[in-house]
Amino acid sequence: MARNKYPEETVNLILNTAYHLFMEKGYEHTSIQEIINHLGGLSKGAIYHHFKSKEDILEAVTDRMTEESNRLLAKIRDRSDLNGREKLKTIFKASINRPVQDEIFEAAPNFQNNPRLLCSLLNETVKIAAPDYIQPVIEQGIADGSIQTDYPKQFAELIVLVANVWMNPMTFQDTEEESIGKVMVFRQMMQGFGLDIIDDEMEDRFKKLTEIYQKKK
Repeated sequence: MARNKYPEETVNLILNTAYHLFMEKGYEHTSIQEIINHLGGLSKGAIYHHFKSKEDILEAVTDRMTEESNRLLAKIRDRSDLNGREKLKTIFKASINRPVQDEIFEAAPNFQNNPRLLCSLLNETVKIAAPDYIQPVIEQGIADGSIQTDYPKQFAELIVLVANVWMNPMTFQDTEEESIGKVMVFRQMMQGFGLDIIDDEMEDRFKKLTEIYQKKK
């Protein structure tokens, strides 16, 4: 077989095709063969040359979807007109309201059926989200007096693990009622730290995301 001279185009074709199928049918209901069937004659070998599994494809699709969102979070982190507490609330509001969240919840991967995806989520949460976006904001809040804690690293990890993993209905297959209960507990927990970073609007937004997931799973 002739060597592919345009590997980037092939990767983009695979990811674009997978993205549309995940959005239409959901991750769990899309097979590798269905992706192949929509690639215009591209072989199974071409897929496995670039991706080892469907999980690999989903990770690549998600990375591409969240790249722009992460740049937005970095801009909020680096703003000079907000104190640490205000930045933390702004980051959470921007994160939950970003359009890509609807797309991720529509893809609806079940983390219990995909332990590698769950491991990837945990690693990204602790190794990227906490140190890159949350911990610097908490450290600023400690410096400006708007956040009180002696453990900024651990506090950052706690916040994002609760928000990204425990509250995520894709992790434990929570019902809408269970998900909202977790949001309420998280809100109370943050208030206990003197941080009013969750409001009624954000609660309603999380409810909407849970409804999207429940329809697709």
